[in-house]
Amino acid sequence: MATGTSLDRARVGSLMEREQRAFVNAHPISGALFDRARGSLLAGVPMPWMVKWPGAFPPFVDVADGAHFSCVDGHDYVDFCLGDTGAMAGHGPAPTVAAVERQLRRGITHMLPTEDAAWVGEELQRRFGLPSWQFAITATDANRFSIRLARMISGRPLIAVHDFNYHGTVDETFAWLADDGRVEPRRGSIGPPIDPALTTRVVPFNDAAALEAALTDGHVAAVLIEPALTNVGIVLPEPGYHAAVREITRRTGTLLIIDETHTICAGPGGATAAWRLEPDVLVIGKTIGGGIPSAAYGLSQAVADAVTAGMSLEDADVGGIGGTLAGYALSLAATRATLGEVLTDAAFDRMLPLAERWAEGVRQVIDDRHLPWHVTRLGARAEYHFMAHPPRTGREQWDHADFELERLLHLYALNRGVLMTPFHNMALMSPATSEADVDRHSQVFAQAVNELLA
Repeated sequence: MATGTSLDRARVGSLMEREQRAFVNAHPISGALFDRARGSLLAGVPMPWMVKWPGAFPPFVDVADGAHFSCVDGHDYVDFCLGDTGAMAGHGPAPTVAAVERQLRRGITHMLPTEDAAWVGEELQRRFGLPSWQFAITATDANRFSIRLARMISGRPLIAVHDFNYHGTVDETFAWLADDGRVEPRRGSIGPPIDPALTTRVVPFNDAAALEAALTDGHVAAVLIEPALTNVGIVLPEPGYHAAVREITRRTGTLLIIDETHTICAGPGGATAAWRLEPDVLVIGKTIGGGIPSAAYGLSQAVADAVTAGMSLEDADVGGIGGTLAGYALSLAATRATLGEVLTDAAFDRMLPLAERWAEGVRQVIDDRHLPWHVTRLGARAEYHFMAHPPRTGREQWDHADFELERLLHLYALNRGVLMTPFHNMALMSPATSEADVDRHSQVFAQAVNELLA
């Protein structure tokens, strides 16, 4: 029985060489653009992580529409990456595009509110249940602002996060647990400003006892968590874990910040609504603008009252909260259209069954070939793991990752018109995704596995 680590590595390597040749031959225009880009862009890409695409270079996009895009070489792709959630609404959703076009002619930014701001605040109240909202450009900013507010309210210096977390480029969160239990900079952290052990405590996911131990001394201002881990791979909470987190944080006077930037895939109100969670602060970003930068963070009444009492009018502009473009007119016009007309309750009613169809297609291949792999679904998102059972912690998921095998499977799919998220084996559904799109992936995945095991 083949696992990720016991597969014939020579065959994995030979298939990868074949697929790389096929990719390069099929993408001459992208290849030429990549060579040109290397003259002005670091490593030839706009952002460092774009080097992780499985081909010799990324395909350069020509047009993206709905759940598909075409590259400059004329190939069509089903997009299950969807901008790593940024395009969860689909590429260029018509209501969002129309709203953006209208607002462009009415003013892009002016540091004053529009009626859209009030509408979006009311809609976020309805979806997530928190009464007071503020806006940012990215979830990174919203997380950073939330941490500052938590420190101001509590007078405490530290935060706590899950092991193998990801909450954007927030310095305090780039920490994990070493084998001996110490907090240290996580692998890949570039130029950490200080030792993260000075700012951060790290606990394994699904470990309520570890969380209690981290909070008992009263030095932690806030616990910042995803309801389910997504950025190391999907790791779901065990029954009772969130109830324990909420009880421990309340008992220790620690604020609970829930980051729904990826877990919005669980439903219109994210995991917070689906699982009846009760955060003190909630962060959402990326998805809600339909492709236009937008993020928001919501506050419970108690937190909102404490923030209002703690911020002076004179210093409101220099406190480290907000930004010139935070809540700007174009962003909120896009967010209103996306929430009101695209990522609706009805859209999720379509997207969730599609993710189950995707998961079932993968599961059938795994069962047919007797692979000790597992499929996990989180709402409109699903993923396969190179392990026989669902991971319980981020460490367990990390330990079963297989970078070489992932790259082969992703490139194999890319060469046959299917784009997967480059970081692990995750797929996301949009309102524009179809059953035919899902079945296309199932067919390609079966073909890839059959070649691997031939």
